[in-house]
Amino acid sequence: MTPAQLSTAIVGALSSLVDEGAIALPDGVPAEVTVERPRQKGHGDYATNVAMQLAKKAGTNPRAFAELLAGRLTDAEGIGEVEVAGPGFLNITVEAGSQGKVAADVVAAGATYGHTRTLAGQKINVEFISANPTGPLHLGHTRWAVLGDAIGRVLSAAGAEVTREFYINDRGVQMNHFAASIIAASLGQPKPEDGYAGAYVDDLAQQVGEASPGIFDLPADERLAAVRAKGYEIQLAEQQEQLAGFNTHFDVWFSELSLHDSGSVPETLQRLKDLGHVYEEGGALWMRTTDFGDDKDRVLIKSDGELTYFASDTAYYLNKRERGFDHCIYLLGADHHGYVGRLRAMAACVGDDPDKTLNVLIGQLVKIVKDGEELKMSKRKGTFITLEELAEEVGVDALRYSLVRYPADTPLALDVEEITKQSSDNPVFTVQYAHARVSSLLRNAADLGLAAESHPELLTHEKEGELLRALAEFPRVVASAAELREPHRVARYLEELAGTYHRFYDSCRVLPMGDEEPNALHRARLLLVAATRTVLANGLDLLGVSAPERM
Repeated sequence: MTPAQLSTAIVGALSSLVDEGAIALPDGVPAEVTVERPRQKGHGDYATNVAMQLAKKAGTNPRAFAELLAGRLTDAEGIGEVEVAGPGFLNITVEAGSQGKVAADVVAAGATYGHTRTLAGQKINVEFISANPTGPLHLGHTRWAVLGDAIGRVLSAAGAEVTREFYINDRGVQMNHFAASIIAASLGQPKPEDGYAGAYVDDLAQQVGEASPGIFDLPADERLAAVRAKGYEIQLAEQQEQLAGFNTHFDVWFSELSLHDSGSVPETLQRLKDLGHVYEEGGALWMRTTDFGDDKDRVLIKSDGELTYFASDTAYYLNKRERGFDHCIYLLGADHHGYVGRLRAMAACVGDDPDKTLNVLIGQLVKIVKDGEELKMSKRKGTFITLEELAEEVGVDALRYSLVRYPADTPLALDVEEITKQSSDNPVFTVQYAHARVSSLLRNAADLGLAAESHPELLTHEKEGELLRALAEFPRVVASAAELREPHRVARYLEELAGTYHRFYDSCRVLPMGDEEPNALHRARLLLVAATRTVLANGLDLLGVSAPERM
């Protein structure tokens, strides 16, 4: 019996008590009830505080409410014992056979186990990285490449329709500086003071020349435009290749320049004027974001007539909403903390409720340490560490897992030696090794001709019960990770599951010894092992990390 099934049973018991007039719930019976594994042994398989939550509404005390509910639940199929504890907690022990069915359910569901419908019907846009197409992706983009992708994965697993989007900052003076830097490199001249430096610019100059012979011989204005376009094309393709190699994929690459070329920005400004949220002052056009909690009003058009980035941001948000997205998630770096208030105010200015349509996540910085020294980066100086170099140095799996196992707002200092060593105190190794160990056992069973079978009534050992309950928790963990936008919950769960499996394996012999004939218990435990492999693989996939069968 899974927590979801137990929740359904509790809701059913509440409904029958209400129908019979034993209790009254003016607000109605809840659609679902929170069921958790108790922290202490001896407190049953699951626990719920539903009686403490509903007793006041029912006009009674929590313990009396719990006693009524316990009496009804005891008769429910699959539930062995219900104990009322403390002020009104319900500790529930499920029947061994009912618990054991989890293994067969997991294996039957396969790659879809853990998927839910908690976010079904929601259309969500996840925007992350959104770098300038003026250089390779670097360490500063790495964390969002992992978290944004993993958030998209858990949202999809929770039933949402998800679009992962990369906003290409291909409009603005930086693109001209980029082109001028490439031209200077091709001519052997010093880079412009406000341009881009580094060996990658010299490489780009060579690639641009090879792709478009004669491009550097064009008249100055024509040359700048041509080099800007070709350099942009080559650099963007490189970014896309880097991300594909890092197991991060986007559904949409959205050009900022296309937003302006389509006329979306003037349309947005007119809409804001019609809504009465803009005003002119000092020759500039302002959005009155202070009406919605921002610390100051924001400029849309400067006094010299130049559009601000905020004007583009507003038009881009509306573009997403017009494409049918119910919710827009932004993943921004630590230096964008001030954007939270202005983006929420912007959403309110265009008539939306930001609590329902907008979610801005701010990530903290990441430091990579090797041999006791931090690997430095400086995109402008050309001494930055690229995402591709990091992946080669650390490994895609180790880097992705190490970045995703912490909340976004946690500053990180990752030691290359620590996150790549093969030992039990390295989390990524622990989880991947558990999957490899399980796979090895299943191969050995196949060599013996031993097939897994469902005999749920035989899985009565304490360690079998712990593993079954851990497997049953996976859908709830995935749903929680999706709703809170916290994929690190999946990583931490997998680490606990790996430990639970090892304890089971040490206590419960799965394969027959010597000349021992295989029996039903061997086959039942083998099914439990197969279910464990399914959950480990599914969880790692949600993090974009491989599940090796041999290590």
